[in-house]
This record gives sequence, structure tokens and C-alpha cells, in this order.
Amino acid sequence: MGLILSLWLLARILPGSVGGSEAEGEAVDPGFLFGYSLREFDAKRYEVGDGETFGGLMDAWGIDAVTVDALLEKGSEDFNPRKWRAGDAYWLLRSKDSTRQVTYFIYEPSVAEYVVFGLRDSLFVRKVERPKATKERAIGGEINGSLYATLENQGVSPAVAVKLSEVYAWTIDFFRIQAGDRFEVIFEESYVDDTVFVGTGKILAARFFHNGKSFYAFRYENGEVEGYYDHEGEGMKRMFLKAPLEFARITSRYTMNRFHPVQKRWKAHLGTDYAAPSGTPILATANGTVVAAAYNSANGNYVKIKHNGTYTTQYLHMSRIGKGVRNGSRVEQGQVIGYVGSTGLATGPHVCYRFWKNGRQVDPLKEPIQRADPLPRSLWSDFESGMKPHKAILDSLAKV
Repeated sequence: MGLILSLWLLARILPGSVGGSEAEGEAVDPGFLFGYSLREFDAKRYEVGDGETFGGLMDAWGIDAVTVDALLEKGSEDFNPRKWRAGDAYWLLRSKDSTRQVTYFIYEPSVAEYVVFGLRDSLFVRKVERPKATKERAIGGEINGSLYATLENQGVSPAVAVKLSEVYAWTIDFFRIQAGDRFEVIFEESYVDDTVFVGTGKILAARFFHNGKSFYAFRYENGEVEGYYDHEGEGMKRMFLKAPLEFARITSRYTMNRFHPVQKRWKAHLGTDYAAPSGTPILATANGTVVAAAYNSANGNYVKIKHNGTYTTQYLHMSRIGKGVRNGSRVEQGQVIGYVGSTGLATGPHVCYRFWKNGRQVDPLKEPIQRADPLPRSLWSDFESGMKPHKAILDSLAKV
């Protein structure tokens, strides 16, 4: 492990105390920290205390208000004092001469980056991003409970579940995934110093086995084309998303005969209810123009979108309608148009999703939706060169 990360880890074992007092601990061996020689400076690590402001902390270390204002002006693009949090790390580098002057203040919000404040005669503020290495990781497994839980059991960031839901948003209904379904996925992970994980990158390839069928997805980009395609070059995108929420559960399906929980009578339910916590973002399932964004006693807050001459969708019972969503406004697929609530005739937080085809309400879960354009045949050879090795890895994982 590199010296910087070694010192970073050492500092978390021997931290300075909160509020400006130095901690007792081992002296750091001579070397370099943040690019500065530890033969020239003494370095101590501290943490931002509860309620501690940048100005108050600097004042506690003897940095006057004029200097603080100058630093904030110079660092306006690299540092926002409103965004730092209690528990964030910072370092003081003091000169080893008799003055013991605080020469550098270094704020370290994460292992991936830090901000250097130069406090000598020539004031400066500089943000530094540590070099990252991207590695590919491949995993697979049977889904037990939920995709989140299955990934977590394999030590994988929950971000992978979110990214997979985005890749398959048009082809798999994630609210209908069952125990026993399988997945295999190849994705990017970023590391600092080759060992410290700092984030999840792109999904490169995936396979879902759901309802007895395999769904492949492979990322392809060449500077002009960018997207996900199956192993036959067909685009993963559809005109409509499978659902208006990223993660929720279906509580009531499209039916001609349902007992209404509020009105206490049997009637048709020409929509699909997705239960989710209040405030969950509701997404437009396709591009279109808003033809209604209003309130009534039955629907509560609702939005209705006309997508073309054939299709219209509606989203009911919102706690509130999204900012800028109004009659006549244009919305894009995946745009937040409102938030889950229980306004109107509703017993709990959910969105009732309604779907019209040629003026007649239909069940969106049974409606075949046209795919996006397939990959041009002129790009097939280039696509195959990356797809085939990844598919071989996915297939080998499926046999484990």
C-alpha cells in the first residue's frame, strides 16, 4: 500500500481529538504526506466537531478573519464550507521551527480527494483528486429475498442494484422478481492506491434469468453510439419504462373487479398500484407532453402525459407534483414528475399508474412495447469484440 494511504489508515488508528487539541500518539516516520515533507512539518489529524464551522475552527487555530475570507474567495470553486460535516477529517501541518506556525490546513472529506489551504504569505487553495484505478469485477448468484440483500451478502455496493435496475428498466419488472431468479454481472469498481474502494462505475455486461428466460445486456460505446444491447444487438430501451418507480411493490393490478378499500364496493380498477414510502420520486415512463397536472377529490394530486397519438399515461395520489411540471410542459423518460403520497381516495402511500392505448385504458404489464433501434450492422463486428468475452464470463458464472 502507498505511503499516503498507509498514513491515512494509521491516522484513523491514532486520530487527533475534536475541537483543536492535539492527540497523544506515535510520531509519523519521516516521509511525505499530501506531498509535503514530514522532516519539515509536524502533521496531526483531527475531525470536524458537531456544530463546528469553518470560520470558528480556523479562529481556534489562530487564523484571523481576514485570512479566512481571502481563502474562501480563492477556494470558491474547490471548497464549500456549508458542505462539510461533523466527523470529516482535517490535518494541520506545523513548521518544526520555533514559531510552530500552522503552514497548511488540509481538509480531507474522503479518501478520494482533499483540499489544501496554504497559510503562508502567499495564500492559496487547491483541490487534489487522488489517482484512481478502475478494475472489472464479475459476480453472480441466485436471488434470495431481494437483489439488494443478495448483492450485500457478496460484499457488493447497493449502487450495483440501482444501476442494474436502470439497465433493465425497459425489459424486467423488478417488482416481480422472485426467489430463485438468477443474475450475473460484470461491473467497474474504482480504487485509490489499488486497495481502497471508492466507488462503483459502469455496468459492462449482465444476464438476468427471470420467468424461465435469459435477458442479456452489454454496454457499447464508440464515441457516437452509447447504450446497452442484448447479445443479438437489439437495444435494451423501449418506448416505456416497466414501472414509474425504481423500487416498490405492486399492491393492486389492473382488473375489472376489485373491492375498493375506500368506497367499500366492487368496481373496475383500471390501473396498477405501486406502494412505496411517501416522498419516493415518481418517474415519467416515456417522453411526452403534460396534458394535466392538477388535484381532484378522487385522484388527489395527479399528472397525465400524452406521449403520441396512441399512448397516454396518468399518475395518481401524489404527495406533490414535481417542480416545473405543469399543463403543456415537456417531460423526458425517467424525469421526476412528482412524489408518492396518499392524496385523494387512497388508504396509504402509493402511485396508481394508468395507461391508455388509442383512448382505451389497458394493462401496461401486458402491453407489448416497441424496442429502440437495434445496433447498426456496420458496428456489429466492433460490438462483438467486446460482447463475446463478457458473455463467456457471464455464462461461466451461471454454471457455478
